[in-house]
Amino acid sequence: MKKKSPARPAPSGPSNRELRTRKDLLRAASQLIKQGHKPSMDEIAKEALVSRATAYRYFPNVEALLAEAPADAAVGTLETLFDGDTSTDAEARIDKAETAMHRATYDNEASLRIMLANSIGRSRDDADAAPVRQNRRLPLIEAALSTSRGRFRDGDYKKLCAALSVIFGTESMIVFQDVLRMDEKSARKVKSWAAKALVRAAMVR
Repeated sequence: MKKKSPARPAPSGPSNRELRTRKDLLRAASQLIKQGHKPSMDEIAKEALVSRATAYRYFPNVEALLAEAPADAAVGTLETLFDGDTSTDAEARIDKAETAMHRATYDNEASLRIMLANSIGRSRDDADAAPVRQNRRLPLIEAALSTSRGRFRDGDYKKLCAALSVIFGTESMIVFQDVLRMDEKSARKVKSWAAKALVRAAMVR
């Protein structure tokens, strides 16, 4: 009888340290760009207090890093979107979050396409691969739902966050732009409708 191959362990995901290193490189690149010149990978690594070899673990070349830096800075501002906002309307808050993510995504389309291309080109089987994506959509979704968390069962809440993650972000833009050939305004209307419908469906009646 043919023996079954041992199951491949599921990827554990990037560590907090790896995510911080990646963020530090992007922040360093942004700071150097603001000084008025195109920095090299050596300069960025020095500014981020990491080695040149470490920098290349996270980005295949300096062009990829420089392309993503402006988009990272723009999307990073969403972290404070709900500061001081105590409203409890889950649908309205999710729509507010998606509106902001939509704007940041479409305004930085070129940079985000480069980031996505680099992400797709990396092998999931490469145990030494550094993280190539920053998970910003899930914290944003969780912030939007934080004031109405008690209206969702645990299992439904997890499924809702996962479903909304498909609507938020770069991949959604690619589907609307490249597959559906839908203009930005129409795409925004569809996403707003879908996000609100998912929230309503997941709520405890």
